[in-house]
This record gives sequence, structure tokens and C-alpha cells, in this order.
Amino acid sequence: MSIAILGTGAIGNYVRAHTDGQITTILTRPARLTEVQAETGLACVGSAQDLPDGTTLLIDCSGHAGLAEHGPTALARGIDVLTVSIGALADDDIAKKLTDAAAQGGSKLHLANGAIGALDALRGARVGELERVTYTGRKPPEGWRGSPAEEVVDLSNPLTEAVAHFTGSARQAALQYPKNANVAAAVALAGVGLDDTSVSLIADPEAKGNTHEITAQGAFGELTFTITGKGLPTNPRSSALAAMSVVAAVRERSSTIRFA
Repeated sequence: MSIAILGTGAIGNYVRAHTDGQITTILTRPARLTEVQAETGLACVGSAQDLPDGTTLLIDCSGHAGLAEHGPTALARGIDVLTVSIGALADDDIAKKLTDAAAQGGSKLHLANGAIGALDALRGARVGELERVTYTGRKPPEGWRGSPAEEVVDLSNPLTEAVAHFTGSARQAALQYPKNANVAAAVALAGVGLDDTSVSLIADPEAKGNTHEITAQGAFGELTFTITGKGLPTNPRSSALAAMSVVAAVRERSSTIRFA
């Protein structure tokens, strides 16, 4: 495989360090080409149109805007895209551009599991009647700084109890919290959809980390899944499991025996 990566933040750097040299090209902002090439020693391009011929996969670790800008071009060129920016699909215009480009190029957009588990169970459960899926995201108050939570809760003063600063659908959460609700979007797309998945986002002074909880009911039975994830050492705001899930997905592509 010839792999390119979009994003030079904590997740992108982790993925590069753990994919055994398979990444040969970095897609970055044109103004940073020289800087990033000097730092990494890898070929750098400023546009998906400039990715080398023979590139088979573009890994997106850049966020919603990066996927929206570069994903359609890569897909239209026949390059598969693996993304953690799942919440971008809550925007119907972006989702349509990605879908149409993949059809044009005969490529696929792969969604990394990211910071959550149990998505395989949800995908299986929706084959039958999946009646209800809820997602709750709980973080310490400081984990919500820089997000729309600051418009609802005074995070500058210590909280004495947990406060839900968002309740609504997964689509609303993904659009309002583009840096915080990719997990909600992943749960929704694996289960009953963006508009029918109920989401609650909570600032909790007692939280020990970033906790994600899924509950689901349907013909399969009932499911409750909870995980408290750690951040990457280089950036505690970036999920370690999200980065690991991308590496796992890359390794899976070349495995003879793999999970379906």
C-alpha cells in the first residue's frame, strides 16, 4: 500500500509512528510544506490533487474542514479515505459530495471506530429492529473548554455537580460540537441514524476522564457499553483510542484474516 496522511497533530503523528513506514506522503497546508517536509523527511503536498499516482489510501486526522476540503478530491481519484472526522457527515452537503465522489472514483470512505467500542454490535443489531440508541459523553469541565459548552456553563468557576450542556440528536451534536462529537456521530451511523440517536453531553467535576456510554434496545436484546479513555501524552485532548483505531484499521487492510 502507498498511504498518505492528512493532519500533523497528535493523532496524525501517532499514526505515522505506528504504521511501520507505510505512510509515504503528508497532505498539509501549502504554507507548511517546507516546514513539515523538514520535520518528517517525507514527501509533502498541499492538495489531494497532487497526491502521487499509486496512492491507495488517504488517512484523515485533520478534522471536519480537512475532510470536506480534501476527501472528495481523493475519492474521485480512486483513493480510499479513512477518517476519524465522522461528525462531518452530519452536514448533508458534505456527505453528498463525499458519496458522489466515491461513486465517481470507485473508491470507499472508511469510518474509523475512533474513541468508542460496541459499534460492531450496533451494526449487527440494526439488521433486526433496533428501537432506541442513546449516547452520553461525560468529561471533566476543563475538557469542554473551547467548545460551545462555554456558552451554556460557566467553566471558569468550579462546578459542584454534573451539568448537561447539550441534549439533542447526534446530528445536532456533531454540527454544534465539531471537535467533540465525532463519537456521537459514529454511534449514530452504526445504529439508528443521526436524527434518531439521542445524545447528552455532560460537564462533570467527578469525571476521571473522557467517558462514553452507549445504551441500545432492540430485537437483539439490550446493550450498555461504557469506556473511559485516556488522551495521548502529546495532547491530552486527543483520544489515544481514536489514534489506535486508525492504526488498527490500516493493519487490518493488509491482514489475510480479519474481522468482518
